[in-house]
Amino acid sequence: MRKKLGIALGSGGSRGVAHVGFLHALEEEGIRADCVSGCSMGAIVGALYCAGVPMTTVRDKALGLKLSQIASLNINPIRSNGLFRMMKARKLIESYVGEKTEFKDLQIPFCCVATDIVSGKTVRLADGNVTDAVIASASIPGVFTPVGKDGMLLVDGGVLERVPVLEVKKAGAEVVVAVDVLGDLTASRPAPSNLIASLLRYVDVIDTRVTQRKKKSRMRSIDLWLEPELGAMDQYQVKNLKFAYEKGYETGKNNLSAIKELIGE
Repeated sequence: MRKKLGIALGSGGSRGVAHVGFLHALEEEGIRADCVSGCSMGAIVGALYCAGVPMTTVRDKALGLKLSQIASLNINPIRSNGLFRMMKARKLIESYVGEKTEFKDLQIPFCCVATDIVSGKTVRLADGNVTDAVIASASIPGVFTPVGKDGMLLVDGGVLERVPVLEVKKAGAEVVVAVDVLGDLTASRPAPSNLIASLLRYVDVIDTRVTQRKKKSRMRSIDLWLEPELGAMDQYQVKNLKFAYEKGYETGKNNLSAIKELIGE
């Protein structure tokens, strides 16, 4: 009997376009996830996938994206707690999943994670409005305005939980495939050249160390951990998107046999 496949899609900014390629490779082979968890860019791609949007459609849109189509500058970034607003990204996501779509309406069970900077804890988002949750999961601290919800102040889930493997396991996955598009962010990266770059670099270093520790402690819950070969691609720059897609697609194709064996196909 076929085992229930769960896919955990990690955070990654522009590198997260690799998730689109990975899922497209699985779609072509007729492999369908039974549940999905996501963080940040992985949450965005995961939500679209679970809403039934073909990955070819997501690919065609993603490869032409510019920063101006995703975010706009806050007039008062200090009061807004972020340099950019994500209203444009919200409208873009809603154009595919629907303005009022809730988690229960999705074709495939989905959840995503965010970080509550009030309590300092990871928050699992699996009910209510899908777009609200995804935007919260992708709100990089200092870069995008945090999302308020039920007394919490939510930012990017990658602060504490870059690849949410336990969340997809809790959703009932018998086989867990994790896709980490960031890998070791401390390897072969140029020195930051300004204040913002230094802040983001600091976040990346902490993120890498936290993820490495959690990966080791959770290997019993992970059947396949994949890292597309994206080199030194900068997750904070909206370029080289085709390269990221192709590397994700390549990763999917190269691991089709392993995934089929794991789920019993």
